[in-house]
Amino acid sequence: MNHNSTDEPTGLRIIFAGTPEFAARHLSALIDSHHQVIATFTQPDRKAGRGRKLQASPVKQLALEHELPVFQPASLKQAQDREALLALNADVMVVVAYGLILPVEILQHPRLGCINVHASLLPRWRGAAPIQRSIMAADPETGNTFMQMDKGLDTGDMLYKVRCPITQEDTSASLHDHLATLGAQQISTVLDDLNAGRLSPEVQDEAVVCYAEKLTKQEGQVDWQLPATQIHRTIRALNPWPMAYTQIQDQTVRIIQAESSAQESDLAPGSIVAIENSEALIIATGEGCIALKRLQFPGAKPLTVAQILNAKKDLFVLGHLLSEL
Repeated sequence: MNHNSTDEPTGLRIIFAGTPEFAARHLSALIDSHHQVIATFTQPDRKAGRGRKLQASPVKQLALEHELPVFQPASLKQAQDREALLALNADVMVVVAYGLILPVEILQHPRLGCINVHASLLPRWRGAAPIQRSIMAADPETGNTFMQMDKGLDTGDMLYKVRCPITQEDTSASLHDHLATLGAQQISTVLDDLNAGRLSPEVQDEAVVCYAEKLTKQEGQVDWQLPATQIHRTIRALNPWPMAYTQIQDQTVRIIQAESSAQESDLAPGSIVAIENSEALIIATGEGCIALKRLQFPGAKPLTVAQILNAKKDLFVLGHLLSEL
């Protein structure tokens, strides 16, 4: 391919910084583009899995496959780590879910600065868990914001947004994948437009900022006093991590999948109201009922309610309460 032709944009020298799968999808798009990824920065290898073996991040794995230089500083506070990055002399640094704070010296060094892809429609949901919080809050849509980074947390000027609806079936896993695809599709074009001066930076309105606090495992415990609609959103938002859970006969059981239910009941919240067609466990809540479809008992695989009933017919007793908070 001739990158010097008049109708084709000039490729930029890019440093890519990111860690999880969401970031790797963007890196893959840049590797396949006319731009040149000259180095990658990612978090140090972490112990993972049952064997607690050191595991490379998805970004590192992809970078090594494509024989790209990989840097893994524990932080960018050390002078030698910053100098190694600055010496690369990139046109732009693209940062996607990297997980380290960039010093001002680095933010200001590349000719086009540092561009971040954040999985929300800023200034809504700055912070650590924007995908999950958008589902919990019943937002009708979310998206990706391409942003010029500054020294604050997700505070920089907005360059470009891509939007997507949030459906009643979306979990954090499905929305994550959708946003990763949308962001990866746009990243190369956004860089071309930035380089050509076609983007108009927009300052974020501080009056409407909200924060997506980091998730905790404790948030997974279902409070059956809440309305069914809110419980349903929480179950979807906390899938795949940390997963919503409840107690069934003294066992902590993860709720993998649930649906809204039209059933009505005056039983106490958390009570088993019905077993619908042997396929759904109907539970009373503080407002309305919810249908639990797939559950995971300790040490077992996720199972449908039908599969659980086949194995343990006496487990679900109508009128019995699940966990009482």
